[in-house]
Amino acid sequence: NVFLLTMGMDNANLMKSILSFFVSVALAGVAGLAQEDAEETKAEVLAGHSAHGEAFNEGPRQAAQFMGNTGNVHFPVSTESREVQEFFDQGIGQLHGFWYLEAERSFRHAAALDPSCAMTYWGMAMTNVKNRDRAKGFVQEAVDRKEAATPRERQWIESLERFYLEEGGDRKSRSRRLIRDLEALVHEYPDDLEAKAFLVVTIYENRGSHPIGSHQAVSSLIQQILEVNPQHPVHHYRIHLWDYEKAERALASAALCGQSAPGIAHMWHMPGHIFSRLHRYADAAWQQEASARVDHTHMMRTRLLPDQIFNYAHNNEWLIRNLNYIGRVHDAVDQAKNMIELPRHPRYNDTGKRGSSAYHGRQRLLETLIRYELWEDLEASLNSVYLEALDSEADRIRRQTVLGLTAWQRGDLKGVAAAKRPLKDLLRTKRRERIQAANEAEEQGRKDRKSNDEIAGIMAQAMLKHSGAIDRVRAAIAELDLYVALEERRFKAAKKLLDQTRGISAVRKARLQLAMGEVDQAVELIQRTQSRETNRVYVLAAAVEILQAAGRRDEAIQAMKELQERSGHLDLDVPVFERLTALAPELGFETDWKRPYRTPEDVGVRPDLEGLGTFRWSPGKAPDFRLSDAQGKYRRLSDYRGKPLVLIFYLGYGCAHCVEQINLVHPRVAEFAEQGVSLVAVSTETLEELNRALTESELLGALDFPVLSNGSLDVFKEYRAFDDFENVPLHGTFLIDGEGRVRWQDISYEPFEDIDFLLKEARRLLAQSSLELASRDF
Repeated sequence: NVFLLTMGMDNANLMKSILSFFVSVALAGVAGLAQEDAEETKAEVLAGHSAHGEAFNEGPRQAAQFMGNTGNVHFPVSTESREVQEFFDQGIGQLHGFWYLEAERSFRHAAALDPSCAMTYWGMAMTNVKNRDRAKGFVQEAVDRKEAATPRERQWIESLERFYLEEGGDRKSRSRRLIRDLEALVHEYPDDLEAKAFLVVTIYENRGSHPIGSHQAVSSLIQQILEVNPQHPVHHYRIHLWDYEKAERALASAALCGQSAPGIAHMWHMPGHIFSRLHRYADAAWQQEASARVDHTHMMRTRLLPDQIFNYAHNNEWLIRNLNYIGRVHDAVDQAKNMIELPRHPRYNDTGKRGSSAYHGRQRLLETLIRYELWEDLEASLNSVYLEALDSEADRIRRQTVLGLTAWQRGDLKGVAAAKRPLKDLLRTKRRERIQAANEAEEQGRKDRKSNDEIAGIMAQAMLKHSGAIDRVRAAIAELDLYVALEERRFKAAKKLLDQTRGISAVRKARLQLAMGEVDQAVELIQRTQSRETNRVYVLAAAVEILQAAGRRDEAIQAMKELQERSGHLDLDVPVFERLTALAPELGFETDWKRPYRTPEDVGVRPDLEGLGTFRWSPGKAPDFRLSDAQGKYRRLSDYRGKPLVLIFYLGYGCAHCVEQINLVHPRVAEFAEQGVSLVAVSTETLEELNRALTESELLGALDFPVLSNGSLDVFKEYRAFDDFENVPLHGTFLIDGEGRVRWQDISYEPFEDIDFLLKEARRLLAQSSLELASRDF
């Protein structure tokens, strides 16, 4: 007691301290047991995989940040944490902007902060409407926690529980029930704006199985939201609602959509739908450029691959189309090339994937160069990474046709003949395949004891499968023969050949008709195209030339006036417009006939485009590091300056998948070296563990590239090869060029094992001009 008194502690405080001590000891014991259980559970999970189940393997695994500018929304949920609520609201805004990747990241972050909040898992399910398996996994997590939720929250969760987890009923009946459940929420909670907003989008997204009976009624529901919150991102849904119906009814929302959530690229994109439908292509291009800039800023800041973002490729290819329509030719070409330059990935972006950046970039580049008669650039692109030959029959046919076209444009008929030879060879091959298919069908029919009539039908069907390919080759040959006939002034033959071609645009066809003397047909076609492709400057430019050549001066002057009204963005130095500049005085126009673009008054308050971000994507700098190998030698990324590098992050010798990846890479070291590419592996192991692994493993011990230790995982985190939510490292493979830029990456719960793809992609990316890319730094 004397000791305690000298310490200034009375008996009451003494008892509190003793109790506190024993409670701490008890809790520490429980925590220790829990830690042991957690470690045992973690050991059962494959390295890099989520401890929470398969649904959590994919999607974002790095922490979210408060971004701002993601929508003025509030969806209250049961949590004691203000931070959780703010991340949840951010996720709702991102969800309304179809920014599914970032919405899931926000909800995951909220769940990591408050694992008991059931609605965070509801949010993750909502971001996976196009991935039923993952959505079901997240719904189950929400259901497991719904007892602690409010009655209102349980209604939200149970609506998805019935849609995803209950047995019975087809999708049509389940979607009808989902709509009814949301209607019940709106009825019981009439002030819940989010219930109304999600009802609207659910009605829209299920219009295929449940046609919208009254667009005006749904629009009225949107208006109820906007009367309370005029800047609610539900403007997005109004645009979708009227897009294919009465586009002009969504003009007010088109002026406010991007401004309601300026940090979400898709919200800038959507007004472009409305302006395009109304043939206001300059306004549509502005919206899509704003979207591209916001996307590029985000991707370059977070080091995401471009096609990981929903609708990225769709926005940019549509932007290129609209740039074509308004005559921003150089930007269209540059943007198409940028889409081709982007890193590719088997899951996200490849030339064989319709809808990917690689696919759209090639299509739009080829289209623009031909449309605006940029023959030298076209020929150069055919001999570069931009329009390189692909391993597909359709590409071979198209490529030979374009090679013949460029040869004809420079007056090289031998070049046209050379382009035709592979097509003739292909035609012979296709005909042989058709005969062989017929013979095999007949033989099988005889074996099956079919009647002669049945055999004839089977043979016809077998031959028909080859007819499409044969027709495509014939059409390509006819196009090249057409160019020769025109050069030799055999116009009668040229007319017949033109009828046999495929895929020639109406504008080019009208110009070809004019060249072969079919003047009336050319005029009729270009005027018909004018009425169908309203306000497109290349159509108007062709109309001016064709009408003037046909002696229809007044109509040519009228077409020129229409073009002048839309000339604010024209690149006058391309051949199509250079010819008009020479023709202008003859039609009574000044040589300087271009007029400035005037921004319409109904497009809303537009921010400065430059302030939204960079117009084109460019690779960002890789973080430097200083790590030791097993021998104690330190290496830095900067040691490899001027030398491309493949950097592999693996999860230690105990990860069988990682060893498998290294086993696949090791025999290919020489192939990487031929391209001047070095390899370095970074392990999660400490130096002691790494030394033991190298000693015990014949494979690792025989590696002829450095293996570095990063037991602290700080470099894993710098490269984002780390799950911030579960505090575990992830597999990562990176291609870094000689300037220290991350040109390609794969971060996943599984290691990247397609070494053939990686070699091919490294060759393609490193062939691109580093100087050109350097000029595009953000």
